[in-house]
Parts: sequence; structure tokens; C-alpha cells
Amino acid sequence: MVPAFTYVATAEVIGLLQLQPVMVDVDPHTFNLTKDIVEENLQPDIKAIVPVHLYGQCAEMEGIMQLAKEYGCKVVEDDAQAIGADYIFSDGSKKKSGVIGDIGCTSFYPSKNLGAYGDGGAIFCDDEVLGEKIRMIANHGQSVRYYHDLIGCNSRLDAIQAAILDIKLAQLDDYCHRRRSVADAYDAAFTQVDALVTPYRAPYSTHVFHQYTLKVKDGRRDELKDYLQGKEIPSMIYYPVPLNKQKAFA
Repeated sequence: MVPAFTYVATAEVIGLLQLQPVMVDVDPHTFNLTKDIVEENLQPDIKAIVPVHLYGQCAEMEGIMQLAKEYGCKVVEDDAQAIGADYIFSDGSKKKSGVIGDIGCTSFYPSKNLGAYGDGGAIFCDDEVLGEKIRMIANHGQSVRYYHDLIGCNSRLDAIQAAILDIKLAQLDDYCHRRRSVADAYDAAFTQVDALVTPYRAPYSTHVFHQYTLKVKDGRRDELKDYLQGKEIPSMIYYPVPLNKQKAFA
């Protein structure tokens, strides 16, 4: 199960494995999966739930994890846009996004909050056996050099990117704090504009604002984008076409 409203990579990998992604709608406020959405769409043949922490805040992980346990599903978090965010459980305890499910995945693409100077990514898990298998797959299935126990690929992070990320990781919390401060300033300005809806902040998650996303009322989104473009103010539509309407998944 994957949200239909996300970047294509979330469902793309499922297709590459010759499996069938079950695409479901998202909460209109957070743009993420919730417990109710997952429960409504769970089917007996669904083996995994892939919550995407879109734009910088977590999906409703506590409820999703409860359902996954009940239905025997694995949970794979797509944390590409929310690394550094805190999930707040009902008992007040906290966990970082990406380490709540069975596996967490993130991206180090340069535009991400923790971005390298080129492509890269990481997988998080709390299982030694699974972790070793993932490391082998990322290195051509090798357990020892030139001995290939699995079919793998070249997914190694090069040393230059690792060195850059090592420096930037130490500054991630401060960077997220500064992004929240900028978002606060935007909120203060845009809440005075009736035609705009500022980003909803879920009570169970901090927000790291990988994207600051406004909803535009009365169907005037494209008109606003054209106006901004005329003023040389950059803006982007994230995302113009949901996955279930993409040709690749037709």
C-alpha cells in the first residue's frame, strides 16, 4: 500500500520488483496516510504499508504500526522529505522519522534537507540479519569481495558524498530549526490572505518543511503560479499528477 500522492520513486520500486502497488488517497490536511485511511484500504494480500512523510512531517505512524502488527504487514517508511522530524507518540515519547517502521528509507539528493552534492540515499533498520542483507545487495550481493551470495546492484555511496554528509549531519537539527522559523514567518504573512491555506502541522509530528506548501482556494492555483513566474518568483506544483493517473501505472 502506497499513497497515490507522492513522488514516483515510492511506487516505482514496487513495480520494478514486479509487484502491484495498491494506491490510496491521502489525508487532505497533512497529505499523508492516516490510521483510518490504511484501515479502510487494507486487503488480505497486502504485504507492506509504505507511509510517506511528505513535505516534512510524519504520517500517523503510531496507528499505522498498530494496524501493521494486527494484519501481519511490514512497514517501510519513505523518509526522503522528513529526515530530522520527531514523531510524538500518545504517551509523550518521541522517535525520529525513518526509524519507527521495519525499514526506513531516505534520500540525499542535493535539494533534500540533508543533501549531498550528488545522488545518494540510506536505509535504516533494527535487524542485524536484514541490515547485512541490505548492505550486500547494495554492493553487488557480495559477502566477501568477489564472492556473490545474492543478486545485487551498485548502490554504494561514494566517499566524497559521505564526507559531505558527515559534516552536514551535525548541523541538521539547527538547519531544521531555521526552516521552521522561516515557515513561521510565511505563516504569519499568508494567514492574512483569504485565498491561501497555510500548511497544517499535525500534533503528533514536528515539521522540518522540506517544502512549504500552500493550498490555493477557488481553483486559482495555476493563475497564482503564472503571476509569480511573471515576477520571477520561483514556485512549483508538488505534485501535478497523482500516481494512479500516471501512464506508467495505467
